[in-house]
Amino acid sequence: MATWFITGASRGFGLEIARQALHRGDKVVATARRPDEIQEALSDFGDRLLVVPLDVTDETQAKAAVQAATDTFGKIDILVNNAGRGVLGAVEETSAEATRSVFDTNVFGLLHVTRAMLPVMRRQGTGHIINLSSIGGFSSAAGFGVYCSTKFAVEGLSEALHQELAPLGIQVTVVEPGYFRTDFLDGTSLDVQGEVIPDYAATAGAVRAAVPGLNHAQPGDPVKGAAAILKIADADQPPLRVQLGSDSADAMKQKVTELRDEALAWRYLALSTDHDDVLPALH
Repeated sequence: MATWFITGASRGFGLEIARQALHRGDKVVATARRPDEIQEALSDFGDRLLVVPLDVTDETQAKAAVQAATDTFGKIDILVNNAGRGVLGAVEETSAEATRSVFDTNVFGLLHVTRAMLPVMRRQGTGHIINLSSIGGFSSAAGFGVYCSTKFAVEGLSEALHQELAPLGIQVTVVEPGYFRTDFLDGTSLDVQGEVIPDYAATAGAVRAAVPGLNHAQPGDPVKGAAAILKIADADQPPLRVQLGSDSADAMKQKVTELRDEALAWRYLALSTDHDDVLPALH
């Protein structure tokens, strides 16, 4: 029986992961800014469920939530950093306020919770941190540049955490979902910027126009996605990075090909910048 700590558990992936973990007999600390929504959705699991209010942008709340979790269950096996929000607009259209807000949740919020949890996992000598990134965490897109930059940050943090924590018995996985049929494209999660610059009509503007038609018609099934995350949590040797959804898998394949081809095409320039006494060894 594992004990989970899940942020953003009132809906989407967070709620579905919590539900499936509870159904199989695990314990879950489910956190969200609106904890009453979790209580309403998961009212039948008794003392295996602890619902804790948590706005991840508040570091004091994050510490208090982790303390409440350990006071109740003693240990935490799996941390799922799922809380997140989006912003839609060309980079130039996205205000400083909107940029700070999405970084506060997606990056600084993840850091607040992770820093609060790590002393617990280090004392245990075991644990698994699962960070929810995105298809946009490795392949950015017009209209979602600022959002994608937060997920690029999550990827970088996760890679470093993987190296730092593996010797301590703590595993790290970054999960990269494609478009799943959750509420992410709803107004409650996605901040659509009000400024519209005509010069971006064919790029970010086209994405802005397409989003309403994508909402709740995405290819990914969140029930299957959550089940996949449970499989990752159960793995003896979980991956550092994993894609969910055919769109994410295809985008990763394309990005790897593009990176390889471009790196090979410009390798001569990279090698040309070393000192002369190093160059022969690199060729």
